Amino acid sequence: MDIFDIISNDLKEAMKAKDKVALDTLRNIKKALIEAKTAPGAGDTVDDATATKIISKLAKQGRESAELYAAQNRPELAAEELAQVAVLEKYLPKQMSDEELTEALKNIIAEVGASSPQEMGKVMGVATKKLAGMADGKAISAKVKELLA
Repeated sequence: MDIFDIISNDLKEAMKAKDKVALDTLRNIKKALIEAKTAPGAGDTVDDATATKIISKLAKQGRESAELYAAQNRPELAAEELAQVAVLEKYLPKQMSDEELTEALKNIIAEVGASSPQEMGKVMGVATKKLAGMADGKAISAKVKELLA
C-alpha cells in the first residue's frame, strides 16, 4: 500500500472520527498529491519518494507559518498550524537526531573526500539525496559547514 492509499484510508477514518484538524490536513495532502499526479509528465502516478517530498514541503511550510504567527502574537493560529504539522509528520520518515545527522554527514564527507568549506557543494548534493525527508535542509547545511570548517 503506497502513501496515497494510506492517506485516503486515514481520510475516511478522520471523517468517521470527526477529527477536523486531521481531516483538513489530510485533504490538503491528498489535493497536493492529486495535483502532482495530474502534472504533465507524471504519468498519473506519484511514487512514495515524491509523496514524501510533497508532505515534507507542506510540513516545512506549516512550521514557517507557525513561526510567523507566533512572531505576530497570534498563538491560536500558530497552535493550529503546529497541530497540522503533527498530522503531516505521521507520514514522514523519522527525523534524525543531531548525533545521527552528524555521524551520517561525517560518513558522506569521507565518501566524497571533501576536506574544505569550498567543497561544501559536493557534500550537499550527496547529503540532500541520501537524507531526504530524514533531516531538514537547513540543519544539513549548518552541520556540513560546521564539519568542514
